[in-house]
Formats: sequence, structure tokens, C-alpha cells
Amino acid sequence: MTIALHPRRVSLQRVGITVLAAGALAIMAPRPALAQIKGQARSASSPPWSKGILPISPESYYNAIECGKQGGADPPCVFWDTGLCRNDDFVLAMYTPYKQVAYEVWVAVNKKQPAPQPSYPAAQRTRITIGVTQEKGSKNALTDLVVKRGGRPLAPVDRSLSGGGGRFTFDFPAFSVDAAKPGSVTLDLVGKEKTVSCTIDAAALRQFR
Repeated sequence: MTIALHPRRVSLQRVGITVLAAGALAIMAPRPALAQIKGQARSASSPPWSKGILPISPESYYNAIECGKQGGADPPCVFWDTGLCRNDDFVLAMYTPYKQVAYEVWVAVNKKQPAPQPSYPAAQRTRITIGVTQEKGSKNALTDLVVKRGGRPLAPVDRSLSGGGGRFTFDFPAFSVDAAKPGSVTLDLVGKEKTVSCTIDAAALRQFR
């Protein structure tokens, strides 16, 4: 015996099948990838430093001047952030009070000029800025940089996006290595196609300048 189905019941069945199929496709659809890497700072034995990023002080100021006097094409104490969080989508560069002083001296020394005495007040006003540039050939333009400490995001004091990258400025506690701020820092580089998550442990943070 053939049972005739009511047209409305058939329509509802079709809708139900369509919804189930769409749900299954959503589950199977690829989600934005999360690339996880470990951040590394370049080690520089001279002048030695293991206190991490700090507001400028007489100690760090003169240490930075000695760093810049080394000259050369790529002194690790000046460019300690080269290759930090190396990945295929973004290049990072960090700007700190120490680096401001060291870089100014390094530029002069490389031009065969006397080592200057960079402005101490200017260095006192400098915070920590992370510059993000999109790697050549990458299609994963940056949409945000999220810095986390203890799993909690830290808001930048200033941010801007341009050309697939951006600049993000933070206060010193974000990267402090003192006893009150133990553990690692995570940088989530949020792109349009995927997020690159870079974890920087306490040992690496101590080498930041």
C-alpha cells in the first residue's frame, strides 16, 4: 500500500535535510588556521644584559651607548629583535628606549662620526612599540595585534594599521621581567586568513633590551 505524503510535510522534511546538510558542511569547513611559534631574541654577549625592557635609567642609557659604539653591519645588541617570531606572514621590529639610544649611536659610528650623547629626556618619553610589516608575497594582511600576559589581553596605548601591517605601542609592564610579572608573553598576530601566535618565555624576555 502506498502512503501519500502531505505536500507541506514533504516541504518541511526537505528544509530539515537542508539545515542538517548545511550544519555538517559548517563543521567540516576549514577554519582560520592558527600557527604557533616560539619567540627568540638574539643573544649579545657584549655589553651583557639580562634585565629585559625597562624605562631608561643611567645604567641602561650608558649600556646602550656602549652597544651602539660596536658599529658593524648588524650588532646583536642593537638588533636583538631581528627574526623575533619568525614566520611566513609578518616581520616584527621592536622599538624601546634602549634601542633608541643604541641605534642613534650606531648610525653615527657607522658614518665614521664621533659617538653622540643621545637625548636622555627623549629616551625617558619612549615606550615600547612593536612594528609589524607584512612579509613579501604574503596575502595574510594584519587586522590586529593582541598581546597577552597570563592569558589576559593588554590594551595598547596607541595603535595603527597600514599596508598590511601596523604599529602598536605598550607600557612597560606588558614586557616586564620582574617578580610581579612572571611567565611568558603571547603575541597574537591576527591576519585576514590566519592568526600567528608567538609565545615568548621569561628567558627570552630577559634578553630584550
